[in-house]
Order: sequence, then C-alpha cells, then structure tokens
Amino acid sequence: MLFNFGKLVSMTTLVTVLSTLSTFSTSTAAAPRPLVPRAQCAATLSTASTHAYHLGGTAADLGAWGAIQNTIEDFYNLMLADGSTDLDVADSTTIGKLALRQDRNAWISQLNGSNDDAGGHVLRQWVVLALLKVSDYRNAHGQDGSAYVNSAKIVYDLIAAEWDTSVCGGGVWWSSAHTYKNAITNELFLHTSANLYNRLGDSTYLNNAQQTWTWLLNSGMRNSQGLWNDGLTSSCQNNGQTTWTYNQGVVASGLAELYLATGDSSLLTQAEITLDAAISLKTQNGILKESCDNADPTSTCDNDQAMFKGLWMKHLQFYLDRAPDRVSKYADFIGAQESAVYHYATGADWTVGNVWYAPSNGGSLFTAETQTSGLAAHVCAAKYGPC
Repeated sequence: MLFNFGKLVSMTTLVTVLSTLSTFSTSTAAAPRPLVPRAQCAATLSTASTHAYHLGGTAADLGAWGAIQNTIEDFYNLMLADGSTDLDVADSTTIGKLALRQDRNAWISQLNGSNDDAGGHVLRQWVVLALLKVSDYRNAHGQDGSAYVNSAKIVYDLIAAEWDTSVCGGGVWWSSAHTYKNAITNELFLHTSANLYNRLGDSTYLNNAQQTWTWLLNSGMRNSQGLWNDGLTSSCQNNGQTTWTYNQGVVASGLAELYLATGDSSLLTQAEITLDAAISLKTQNGILKESCDNADPTSTCDNDQAMFKGLWMKHLQFYLDRAPDRVSKYADFIGAQESAVYHYATGADWTVGNVWYAPSNGGSLFTAETQTSGLAAHVCAAKYGPC
C-alpha cells in the first residue's frame, strides 16, 4: 500500500533548513509512553512521515555534512517506501546543485580532503550513498537521475584514488592526512563499489569491491566476538577501539551488494556473523545501545555517535533489500527497535533522542542527527518489521 500524507510544510522551508544552523535541546523530552507492541507498516510509515516533516520543517542543526547527507538519503528512502513526493528537495541542496553541475573540480573544492567522517565539510562516502538514493527516486518516477549517478561516480573516483597498498597491504585511508585506516571507510567503499557495479556493470567496481572485502576480512579489525573494532594501529593491528553499531551494519549492506553482484551466498553468512553479534552484544533489554548512550545525564555521545544506531537500522534495511529471504529472521528485532524509538526516544513535538533502550532521564541528546536516526529506524520497520 502507498501512503500520501500531504504537504505539511512548504518546500521553501524544507530547502532552507538543510542549510541552516540551530539545535534541539534535551528539554524537549516528554514523559515516556508505555512500551507495548505497535501495529507495523501503515502506522509506522505514518510515524516516519511525521518525523521526516518535523526534521524538514523545524530549525534542526543540519549544518553538519553528515546530518545533511544522511537526512537527504533518509528523505528519499522514505519516499521510495511510501510513494510520496513532498520531500523531493535534493536539487535545491548543496550536494544537489553540485550533482547537477557534474563538475569534478567543484566537487574537489567542496569535499575538502575528507574520505568518510574525518571532520571538515563533508563525509565523502555518505555523499555517494545520498546521490545514489536520489537517483533511485528519480528513476522510480520516470525522471532522469543520470546527473546524480555521474556525480556519485566523480566522488567515488576521488575516494578510490586513496587506496594504498604500501601501508597495511591495502585499504582506503580515513582522510587525506594518511594517518589512519579504519573499518567504516572501507566498509563504505565495499558498499559503494558493489552498488555501482550492480547499477553500471563496470568490472572495475566489482574488482574494487572484491579486493576491499578480501582486505577487510584479512585486516584483523573483526574481533573474536564477530564485531568490527574502529580501525588499525600504526603497526596494522586491531586497535581495540569501540565497536560502534554503524560499523556492524554498513559491512552487512556492503556484503549484500557484493552478494547480488556475485551470487556468493557465503557473503550473507559473513554479514550475519556481525549482524547477530551486534544484536547479542550491542543491546540492552533487546534494544540497540551505543557504549556512550546513557539515559541519565552522563551520556558521552557526540552528535555523530548519536546517529550510529539509525545507520545500523538503515543498513540492515539495505541488507534485507538485497536478501529478502532473511527478513523473517530479523523482523521481530526490527519491530522492537521501532517501538523503542516511538515509546522511549520520542519527545515533545516529535523530536527523537539518541537513547532508545530506556526512557530518558536527562541523558538523551535531541539533535538533527538523532532525528534522522529515528527516521531510519521507522522506515526500516515499515518495510521489514512484523506486519
């Protein structure tokens, strides 16, 4: 069933907010709703739409490039799920204007030397994913999405040039400073490489995806529990740093894209080693919990970290998009996350905080990053929760 929720805010407001800067506050928390099961699909899509329009129609902090790119991707992910068109704002955003120009030098000027989340103005690989999702929407509506794909290829090529075999035998550098090789940069490169191969059929992308997975598998970054630590030391050993949730989700979606490209079902087995480890070890009372999350006012998450659980949910959705026969295995868990977001993390005026596992006691952050994180959880549940 498709849902059309109507235009709740003006397109001008939506576009303006993608380039404005202000903040939510922890004071927006409301009394928690009782944690009970919710009917999925229609109700969940309706909730997702409400969160999306709040994110687009209030002065959320979308000055951070990570929030901008993931919000754009989430808007288009929602519209592809519910058939709506009201959040089609990409052409008027910074990355949309750059995409339409298809100018390599303009992208280089904007990107400022960051390969994933090294700070600065852009998270390059999140840009690629946002551009590809807009292209999917354009194609689904009989429109020309080629400018977005072409720009995704431009940005991808800038990242691919950062592959370096002289240190740790391969891998893409975290940033142009060439000081760190980590999991998320290369998990994203696995995903974007396989994704572009599945779209365009260019064997260069497939070779890059296969090479990246081989390197990741042999890097030692996945620990004995099945979780990916943050990265490598200067001597190319697992640095033992935090097993952030998003690392566990992005690798799975990348492996699913590579599975689609090759038909190798062992890749899904590898993905589920990590997904299942995250469900077992990165939860409290069955709900995702980042190590820095705390319902009390001792939470230490920064804005980026507060978004990671939503990225896990989004990339679980992308995994199931490519491996639909696995939906029944994860449906109940997906539904539980959405229910927790709705009952525990949703505050006043439909703002969403970063603490999902329990009612906030003053520790939940309410930011644009946490809002788009909640949106991702709702869309994932609307598609693959227990309807």
